[in-house]
Amino acid sequence: MKVTLSDAARQFVVLFEDETGATAHDCLVFDDRVVFLVAAGDMATAIGPGGRTVQEVERQIGRTVELVEDADTPEAFVASALAPAAVRHVTISRQNDTVAYVEVADEDRGVAIGSGGKTIDTARTLARRHYDIDDIQLT
Repeated sequence: MKVTLSDAARQFVVLFEDETGATAHDCLVFDDRVVFLVAAGDMATAIGPGGRTVQEVERQIGRTVELVEDADTPEAFVASALAPAAVRHVTISRQNDTVAYVEVADEDRGVAIGSGGKTIDTARTLARRHYDIDDIQLT
């Protein structure tokens, strides 16, 4: 699926890749934060020693930076997008809509949802953009 980035998102991707040396496959821009979809295997490079690399990106863009690691399958992608919640299992159902049913431990439901629903909303947006998943439901 082809993802179209806004001008602001493209500028943030260039800055992110220049500063970190990691590859960004997508970028979501919000008022208070920017979410980068980082190529699989590039997460440590993006974060940097002690988190200094990603902190420098945050300083330069003046917003919180969140990182999601890309994955090869829709199930692994959804689990990654909900990190750091411990995802036990992801099942993709394709009937009228494509829905990812995610089993998380009870103690991690809040982590998977995030403050004000930010984590699960971000996961839904990325899953829709990259795997045509219409919704993510926690079980």
